Amino acid sequence: MKAISLIKTGAVALAACAFCASAYAKWPEKAITLVVPFSPGGTTDMVGRPLAQLLSKELGQPVIVDNRAGAGGTLGAGYAARAHPDGYTIFLATIAHTIAPAIYQHLPYNFEKDFEPITVVASVPNVLIVNKKLPVNSTQELIDYAKKHPGQINFGSAGIGSTEDLAGEMFKSMTKTDMVHVPYKGGAPMMADLISGQIQMAIETSGSAGAQIKAGTVKALAVSTAKQSKYFPTLPTIAASGVPGYDFQTWYGILVPTGTPVEIRDTIYKDTVEALKDPKLAQVFNTLGADPGGMTPAEFKTYIADQTKKWGEVAQTVGMKKN
Repeated sequence: MKAISLIKTGAVALAACAFCASAYAKWPEKAITLVVPFSPGGTTDMVGRPLAQLLSKELGQPVIVDNRAGAGGTLGAGYAARAHPDGYTIFLATIAHTIAPAIYQHLPYNFEKDFEPITVVASVPNVLIVNKKLPVNSTQELIDYAKKHPGQINFGSAGIGSTEDLAGEMFKSMTKTDMVHVPYKGGAPMMADLISGQIQMAIETSGSAGAQIKAGTVKALAVSTAKQSKYFPTLPTIAASGVPGYDFQTWYGILVPTGTPVEIRDTIYKDTVEALKDPKLAQVFNTLGADPGGMTPAEFKTYIADQTKKWGEVAQTVGMKKN
């Protein structure tokens, strides 16, 4: 009886392997969804759409962007984590998803366990920008103004736990100023209110900020990275402008639900790396102030673990409370 049982188990395993091999051989045979967890018009969306177009070309099937905004990108992450792991759902994550565990008490997913990392797509500096009517022209003037007007500077973000949220809380903590965080459902609506004067400040990703800086609708004061950015050569760093030690950079990466066959993951990685070499995408990234990624899945997995630990400690240091 035991021998028969083992034979049956082996037969089932072989059948499962044959099914997986057959499924992979046919993949992709329909459209693939790229889940973007922020609203259209923000930097995450700006990175995701041209990437989707090039992956469509590489994979031979349409890659359709699905914007699932809300809760600092965690609603989209929860949706993608629950997707069937068959290679037809790809998730465009950001640094915000390594920040979220320190901000949200009850996430509907575990970022490190429910996803398989593929690669980092791009990284960008954030830019300290203010409403044009705010009477400041440098980071130090902003700090001085905020100290003279406690509670009157509202800084915007793409949601609680988003890159702009943590960047703003770091700035607030390190400058010992009293500012008010105003979360939105994405960078685009936040930017609209910054331009109109509903909020006064944001430390926004370069893709979204750069277009408005060029259009003259906001004032740019400094970049968030430790070193000056080649994309904003006239802007000093926040660290060199009165906030020593300030350093913040936003990244974007793609992952798939855990359980996605390794052959499919390898194909997505290979085709993404090829897409990142495309001159058209390089031109888009240059406009966004973005440097292309390409790290291996193993490197990305380690990077996510390191980032989660780092931003958890920073969130605790600056006093961000769990929601």
